[in-house]
Amino acid sequence: MKSTKKSEVTRARILDAALDLFCRQGFEPTTMRAIAAQAEVSLGSAYYYFESKEDLVMAYYERAMEAMTPRMEAALAGKAGFEQRVAALMAVKFDYFQPDRSFLGALLRHSADPQDRLSPFSEATRNIRDRDQMYFARAIAESRELHIPEDILAHLPRLLWLYQMGLILYWIYDRTPGQRQTRVLREKSLALVVGLLKLARFVLLKPLRSKVVELIVLAEGGNEHA
Repeated sequence: MKSTKKSEVTRARILDAALDLFCRQGFEPTTMRAIAAQAEVSLGSAYYYFESKEDLVMAYYERAMEAMTPRMEAALAGKAGFEQRVAALMAVKFDYFQPDRSFLGALLRHSADPQDRLSPFSEATRNIRDRDQMYFARAIAESRELHIPEDILAHLPRLLWLYQMGLILYWIYDRTPGQRQTRVLREKSLALVVGLLKLARFVLLKPLRSKVVELIVLAEGGNEHA
């Protein structure tokens, strides 16, 4: 038991050291040797716990999701309306990632390529992506004021997740004090999204809705798991 605890502490120390260096130096210039030195472990020990810098980033993703899970559960439980629930879910993400904003910026080159395992759109991060979308699905399912048409309902959790990712990208580049501009954009754009969803159920908009769904399916490569 003591050995396991020591191993967990060492692993966490290496990960913390890596994140600190990624934030200060950037992802590409940082070496495993530098990470080992920062964590005060041997290079062999660093490689024992993490085979590469990419493994360190994947561990960071998993740590973030585990840490945010109880907060997102609380966000869903503590809010009544759909807009409030979605806003609370996104607030959890922005609050958690705030200290690591420069680190996320350092990963932008990897984020854009879905073939890169570090990308939030990659196959390697699918499990994390699916868990995140699950919370949006629950916000939709537990909403009483929205009546989402069936043809768009299946795609909505993914669309909300993509909307969130767009906001995160904007936030990374936001240079206003405290990223104030991102907060305003989040509030105003979410109100617009909710307003459009409320309109989507009207029969007169069904042809337009069908076109939107066609575009979504096309963008997903012909299926919702692209």
